[in-house]
Amino acid sequence: MRLYLVQHGQAKPKEADPERPLSETGTADLGKITAFVDTNVGLKTVTIFHSGKLRARQTAEILAEHTKQAPEVSQAEGLDPTADPTIWVDRLKGMQEDIILVGHLPHLDRLASLLLTGDQDRSAVAFHNAGIVCLIRNDNKRWSLDWMVTPEILK
Repeated sequence: MRLYLVQHGQAKPKEADPERPLSETGTADLGKITAFVDTNVGLKTVTIFHSGKLRARQTAEILAEHTKQAPEVSQAEGLDPTADPTIWVDRLKGMQEDIILVGHLPHLDRLASLLLTGDQDRSAVAFHNAGIVCLIRNDNKRWSLDWMVTPEILK
């Protein structure tokens, strides 16, 4: 199983728009990421889960346009910034298909750390807005970092 963890694209400041939709930079960064993924990886997933916050939903919808299978885009509990990462650790135990989780910090950092090190407070990955972190679960049910890409490294 592959688990793609995506921090939402850069959002407009709360002062500019309280709903915090994606900014122009956020949309452009997602364009870079999806172009790279389309060319080099190709996402194959049936479901993209997001937190329900506008910036996360918009990020999920953009990613959905660039997956090989028309994925379902769904809001899911447990992806808010301060959500308990053990919620998703438990959910993932029963899943076999590849999925994408679009969320926020510090939740994504804590979830990745828990999966990779067993300690949610031991930061294991440096997340970036619109970046994708791909974790893979092997036959022994252990998680490892497969790859990651951020807008900053793409031209």
